[in-house]
Amino acid sequence: ENSDEPRGELAIRIQAMPKDTNPYGDIFGGWLMSQMDIAGGITASFRAKGRTATVAIKAMTFHLPVKVGDILCCYVHTERIGETSITMLVEAWALRGRSDPKRVKVTEGEFIYVALDDNGKKRPVQSK
Repeated sequence: ENSDEPRGELAIRIQAMPKDTNPYGDIFGGWLMSQMDIAGGITASFRAKGRTATVAIKAMTFHLPVKVGDILCCYVHTERIGETSITMLVEAWALRGRSDPKRVKVTEGEFIYVALDDNGKKRPVQSK
């Protein structure tokens, strides 16, 4: 199900660098997950109007490897808003090539964030 269009809004864009690779030249899955978590967290914080923290990552699927030089674009779609939590669908797409870049979905996952107050305690998403 690699549709041609990302779901959600572009949250971050970053270039994959040689320091982020394994010995075979593919980008580490952990680096990719980290970028996706940052993208989801930015969007969740805006939606919750304040501090949030990642509480779970579900259904992470790696479709294609990310290569050095790819531009990684993370798109975020709000799936669910609970009392204190927000579930985000995060899609990672790579732009490959310079003259005529191709956009391919490389990874997707469901990230769950909880809204926190100034003391780090759970709070309702709608408050603030």
